[in-house]
Amino acid sequence: MKSYSSAGQALLLLGLVPAYSAFASRVNRIQLVQWVTLFFAGNLGLFLLAIRAGLHVGIVYFLWLGIFNLMVIAQFWAFATDLYTPEQGKRSFPLIGVGSSLGAWVGSVRAGQVVETIGTNRLLVVGAVVLVVCAFLARLVYHLRPATDVVRAAAAEKPLGREGAFSLIFSDRYLTLIACLAILLNIVNTSGEYLFGRYVVENAIAAHGAGPEAAEARAAYIGGMYSHLFSTVNLVGFVLQMFVVSRVLKFLGLGRALFIHPIVALSGYLLMLKAPSITAISYLKVADNSLDYSLGNTTKQALWLPTSREAKYKAKQAVDSFFVRTGDVLQAGLVFTGERLAFAVPAFATINVVLAGAWLGVVVLLNRQLREKEADKPRVAST
Repeated sequence: MKSYSSAGQALLLLGLVPAYSAFASRVNRIQLVQWVTLFFAGNLGLFLLAIRAGLHVGIVYFLWLGIFNLMVIAQFWAFATDLYTPEQGKRSFPLIGVGSSLGAWVGSVRAGQVVETIGTNRLLVVGAVVLVVCAFLARLVYHLRPATDVVRAAAAEKPLGREGAFSLIFSDRYLTLIACLAILLNIVNTSGEYLFGRYVVENAIAAHGAGPEAAEARAAYIGGMYSHLFSTVNLVGFVLQMFVVSRVLKFLGLGRALFIHPIVALSGYLLMLKAPSITAISYLKVADNSLDYSLGNTTKQALWLPTSREAKYKAKQAVDSFFVRTGDVLQAGLVFTGERLAFAVPAFATINVVLAGAWLGVVVLLNRQLREKEADKPRVAST
């Protein structure tokens, strides 16, 4: 059902992304950020009413959540890349990433406690209130921004141009490569999640048996393995974001920093070819996910700094939502085919080696385009 829902989310985004672009062409950036955030806050209120009316909203909520957690985050980073010059963004994005990592960790810890204390329904209310606060903070940041660049300040008050998100992407090679990067990264990452899950289930069956009488023991084993993975990933990701990311960007620069994540993934899957095991895939997923949440996330957002305002809000929304979900759909098709052909773990690892190689190739091409973008765009004095 999760795999099918990814396809459903991709289909929904085919309509939502153009609708978002059309709305962005009618309002200025702060109105866009505020109204979209408040729209999603209102959705939580509708879900609460539906639950109280006795309606089953599980699948609908899962579809909504998969769209929300991509579109709102993409919009946040679009707002950030629009507020700051490239020089300012490269300095400030690692710090913003610390807030992102810390929020993810605190949120995951507190959510379980809140559910136990006040229940799921009230947690929806808490989520809606947090979104309303975020909409207020966006306006506060907007008014506190440095206003030394008169041209940028005036442009911020105007609605965006009429170009659509997909036309912007396919008419600019740089944006097309970013879209390819999002697809390949997501396929490789989610394929690794599948391999980890496959090993965990196999080990649970080997340790406790496949019968219904051992279902509780298998569930406890699987839950413990995933809990350990997520807690380790969140901790390592936070440490990397706090102490490593800014230094990597300072000494290597954005272009070279893009190579680190695919090289780690390629090396890990080459290791899986030689010595496949749950220990190897566990270490690989910790390295892969923690890099993705820290250095990878910061570099992906910084790629949008030298782009136009239309690209920041419209094209970025399409890349971070539709193209990410497209990667999910392609990965689900890959797993479906592999299962039908009885692929063993080394076969899936081989596919990921090829995909990680393609990911590296896209990074090489992106570096060329990035250098051209930075050379063509006049430097703006930082404030």
